[in-house]
Amino acid sequence: MAKRILMAVENLGMGGMKRAATVVGNAMTEFATVAFYQMADVPSYYELKGRLIPAPHPVMPANGPDPLQTYQQQMTDLADILIEEKIDVVILNAGILTSFIPYLKSRLPELKTIAWMHNNIDTYFNQYYRDMRAEFVAGVKAADVVVALTETDLEGFQTVTNRAIKIWNPLTMPVSGRADLTKHTIAFTGRIAIQHKGIDIMLNLAKKLPDDWQIAIAGEGLPEDMASFERLIKANEVADKIIYRGGLHDEALAEHYRQASIFLATSRWEGLPLVLVEAMSFGLPILSTDNTGAVEILEGGIYGELAAKNADALWYRLEPMLQSYEMRCLLATKSLERAKDFELSAILAKWRDIVA
Repeated sequence: MAKRILMAVENLGMGGMKRAATVVGNAMTEFATVAFYQMADVPSYYELKGRLIPAPHPVMPANGPDPLQTYQQQMTDLADILIEEKIDVVILNAGILTSFIPYLKSRLPELKTIAWMHNNIDTYFNQYYRDMRAEFVAGVKAADVVVALTETDLEGFQTVTNRAIKIWNPLTMPVSGRADLTKHTIAFTGRIAIQHKGIDIMLNLAKKLPDDWQIAIAGEGLPEDMASFERLIKANEVADKIIYRGGLHDEALAEHYRQASIFLATSRWEGLPLVLVEAMSFGLPILSTDNTGAVEILEGGIYGELAAKNADALWYRLEPMLQSYEMRCLLATKSLERAKDFELSAILAKWRDIVA
């Protein structure tokens, strides 16, 4: 009899975590009965192949202290739904939902709980969940399986639990065509989140570009971040170096990658940044800051260029790429080779094993 799986997320808006959760959840419908659940009440940005179960008391959760008190109603609701739907396995994405695990286990001792960690452990412990670290750690310890994305994070979570494993997130978009490596355009894809995505670093780097090169940006942000984005463009005097395309997906995003010669990522921290794999699958050479996720994907610099998190270090790596079409072609070959490692089939097989 097919397992009944619930994929639980805080919200189903746009974002890498939600994209990975929906892609894997949709793929699991090949061998299980899958439903989706979100704490919020927002339209799903992504297609869902399973039923979306509405939250009885929806909230848009925010990280902070005392999650078990703040979201007591939502935690109770989730347990009730797991019982009503006769769920065998629940996959809880990120920290607030992970903190619910001891309570869920108290009500459903036979339930299999999987905590899926989409960011790096240092960011979780010292930034996102700093004010609820005790509850987060208790949830990690109570989980039947903890899924980390990188070797660094696997080692970190193994200091908390002996049930941590590593599974990469898969490539999450279809590939059609190849990048045009003759274009004097550098592609960037990501939320306009100034500190997280290093937007300030990118705009500082843009000042160094030759007159005939530009950075094309695909992504959206909160109003306050968009206002900061506009101010930083003016402060750096780079309006002529930036093409802002807004949020893109499907064919428009594919065209964004095809009409570029280099992919740039400037994040200060990441779990496993799948935009890198997306760009690599189109044959784009990669230049990224050396966050733990990028180091994992690029295997320490074997499959792309890595630099410290500042404009000068990035420029040192970028300038030769701008000047040499041959270098871009060599890096494109490496990108295409590495992207194959993130194809869905092999990754789904690992998920099938742990939900069994």
